Amino acid sequence: MVKLAIKDPIREKQMFFNRAAILFVGVIALIGMLVLRMVQLQVWEFEAYQTRSDQNRIQVQPLAPPRGLIFDRHGEVIADNRVSSSLALVTERIEDLASIIQKVSVIVGITPAEISEFEKRFSRKRRPYQPIVLRDALNEEEIALLAVNRHEFVGVEVIAEQVREYPFGDLLAHAIGSVRRVNEEDLQTLDEVRYSGTRFVGKLGVERYYERSLHGEVGYQQVETDAHGRIRQVLDIQPPIAGHNITLHLDNRLQIAASAALGQSRGAVVALDPRSGGILAMVSQPGYDPNLFITGMSGNEFGEISGSKYKPLFNRAINGQYAPGSTFKPVVGLAGLVSEVTSWDEVIQDTGAFRLPGLKRLYRDWSWRTNNSGGQGEVDLFRAIYRSSNVFFYDIASRMEPKQLIDFADQFGFGRDLAVDVAGASGGLLPDPVWKKAYKGEIWYPGDNVNMGIGQGDLLVTPLQMATVAATLANRGRVVRPRMLLASDSVLIEADATSAIPSVSGPTPEDWEKMASAMEAVVHRGNQGFRGNGTVWAYIGRDISYRMAGKSGTAQVVEIKQGQEYKEEELEEFNRKHAWFIAFAPIEKPVIALAVLVENGGGGSSVAAPVAREVIDAYLLPQLAAR
Repeated sequence: MVKLAIKDPIREKQMFFNRAAILFVGVIALIGMLVLRMVQLQVWEFEAYQTRSDQNRIQVQPLAPPRGLIFDRHGEVIADNRVSSSLALVTERIEDLASIIQKVSVIVGITPAEISEFEKRFSRKRRPYQPIVLRDALNEEEIALLAVNRHEFVGVEVIAEQVREYPFGDLLAHAIGSVRRVNEEDLQTLDEVRYSGTRFVGKLGVERYYERSLHGEVGYQQVETDAHGRIRQVLDIQPPIAGHNITLHLDNRLQIAASAALGQSRGAVVALDPRSGGILAMVSQPGYDPNLFITGMSGNEFGEISGSKYKPLFNRAINGQYAPGSTFKPVVGLAGLVSEVTSWDEVIQDTGAFRLPGLKRLYRDWSWRTNNSGGQGEVDLFRAIYRSSNVFFYDIASRMEPKQLIDFADQFGFGRDLAVDVAGASGGLLPDPVWKKAYKGEIWYPGDNVNMGIGQGDLLVTPLQMATVAATLANRGRVVRPRMLLASDSVLIEADATSAIPSVSGPTPEDWEKMASAMEAVVHRGNQGFRGNGTVWAYIGRDISYRMAGKSGTAQVVEIKQGQEYKEEELEEFNRKHAWFIAFAPIEKPVIALAVLVENGGGGSSVAAPVAREVIDAYLLPQLAAR
């Protein structure tokens, strides 16, 4: 028989007490741990966790400033802003970036080039949670599709921003320049804070020169977002400051007229107000549509533009460097007067060719081919200008010391960029014996003077420089610096602190007036027979209603060997001569001076002069009619 153990109430009570005590201590310990953790989170590590919390909930977003507008002299907007919608990704909120891009591509279409550009932007240093643009220029249908499917795309945003728009496309592309996307090179020099919300920066022309003033100041907004990154409310905002508006000397109506006058020809027209140096027109053809660099283009489209043999991206007006040909003769003539190697009364016999004493080489006149040699007979400086006698200028240039001609030409700005605010303008080349020895390893020969006497040889100029020369002749020696800016809505950061250029010294007031009269005869002297007419009278001077002074020029591109005849029709297009014409009007009180270049166009008188006539007519005739 089994005996049952007798219960021990005291022992059971003690055991219960012990277990309760252990449980109590455990609970107290757990509570203590919780309290300590709470103190750690709320006190010791409060700032760190508050920051992390705010980053998940509150963001500071940069606000790009509206870019300043650009107006022409009549108040017409020539560089505007418009709103464009872009597809952007907040990569910090996306778990599988490749998958999201693939899904989005199905809806709106993303090209490999756009993905490549996105990857470049993704690799750059940037602020956390800053949207990275994947696709620009969304249309309304694409925006709607993204909105409908928004729940599937965490971290995908449609952002609206102001972008540059050029309403006149290629007409003004080379005149005012353009903005382009910020690239890696730009990031090395741009202020990271100022450009934190900006994707475009001025790269060419006026847009580049006045970038700091046109850009404005960045703003910020502090926003609260939900778990999907969507903005719930704006907590604080510091509005951006818009860029300054600027007004240029450019006359858009004259720009249109100059472009139409050039037609399909490759070349440039630059027109200045000789009183101020203001650039009234600057045409370079062919051009390109700068809007394509903002809205984006395919690789094939870019390749077609950049690889064209006609170089539409090249600004011929400020970067094209050409021999000036006979448009340089007024400078040579004045230099001859100042150096006293000739006078207005000196007469030489133009037989159609010139030869340096003791040498066999023959330097021919343009009339050699026109009237079967024989030249132009007795020629003085006045007649040598309006008949463009090469022989006369060969002769006086050969009698000048190189320094006399070069130093005098330097006063007109040859070999230098005189422009105030034309970004990237080339300086051309005014050669001298030191330059030739350094770059060619040769001495300066007498023939170098002879070639320079008719604007050939190593001498190179841009159309902008020749327009400045025309303005200097119009001003009777007063040199003006070409400039774009006419006015602005505030004092610009890039305030003009450039110094004035001294007037051309040496010629007397009588010399300047006689040279202007000789250039007037180029246009207006007619009905005198072949050897008596001005070189362009037959082309533009018969019915002109105002008095214009001008000088034509034809610049040789390839050398024609001794004994050979120049046959333009047998030469390839790019080996044909360039056509030049410089002019100013009215001759008494000039208000416009210009230079026209037609690349590989042939004769300056027959090709470039009519272009100049159309441009000056477009500018002057409305003014004359209004009087």
